[in-house]
Amino acid sequence: MADTAPQSPPPGAADDWTVPQNWGHYTPEEHATWDRLFARQAKLLPGRASDAYLRGLDVLRLSRPGIPDFEELSERLMKLTGWQVVAVPGLVPDDVFFDHMANRRFVAGNFIRRPDQLDYLQEPDVFHDVFGHVPMLADPVFADYLVAYGKGGQRALGLHSLRYLARLYWYTVEFGLIAEPEGLRIYGAGIVSSYAESRFALDDPSPNRIAFDLARVMRTEYRIDDFQQNYFVIPSFDDLLRVTVETDFAPLYETMKHQPDIPVAELLPEDEVLTRGTQAYALARADH
Repeated sequence: MADTAPQSPPPGAADDWTVPQNWGHYTPEEHATWDRLFARQAKLLPGRASDAYLRGLDVLRLSRPGIPDFEELSERLMKLTGWQVVAVPGLVPDDVFFDHMANRRFVAGNFIRRPDQLDYLQEPDVFHDVFGHVPMLADPVFADYLVAYGKGGQRALGLHSLRYLARLYWYTVEFGLIAEPEGLRIYGAGIVSSYAESRFALDDPSPNRIAFDLARVMRTEYRIDDFQQNYFVIPSFDDLLRVTVETDFAPLYETMKHQPDIPVAELLPEDEVLTRGTQAYALARADH
């Protein structure tokens, strides 16, 4: 989702904002950047990423050298969950984003970060979108959750409540944790595609780790410029899908409009706190 996206497709893009990936135009240096990022994350994630993510990474055979060809990727995904990956030139308007998602089309940037941007890039590139998001699309339950989210986004636009639903995406699809029998695991794309946050989210004493509650998540502010100060932990993907499908969001939005937003890092008396964070990292950054 993108508040800063232009409102009409740029030259060369279709009415739905898709563009050809032009896989043949990637340079050897760009493929090498993908391979370097892939090798670093693939080594780090076993024992950290969720079982569903690791299965998806294997099923999609993304370990082939170089940036994946979206056509080949989509062929594999279609057989598994009916999803496909479509290239876009960058950030797209919210209504376009939700329409693609509701119809099992995942929009992915077709550019890759420069070698000097390996550790941080504010705008999502092909590594974030494909390595971070696509393996989870191979999981049938999570794939259905994203369809439900896309349809919910279309409704939220009509109810002028997108800021609440955007927080749900942020704290699940981008920065979600799941409780598995072996312990907490990562499934959010913003974490699995980040070398530093893959460690911070699970190991560092700084952030809060809080049991997922839908209304609580949708009231909670977030930060886009650094590591998260809160992570919300779902019990299962089935539970995430169930609460998303069964909840009537319209009255929930109306209630939240009369409630204050919850500041980043604030804990509530009713929270089920799994880890009470020290917030040492955020406090140290604020002092600089």
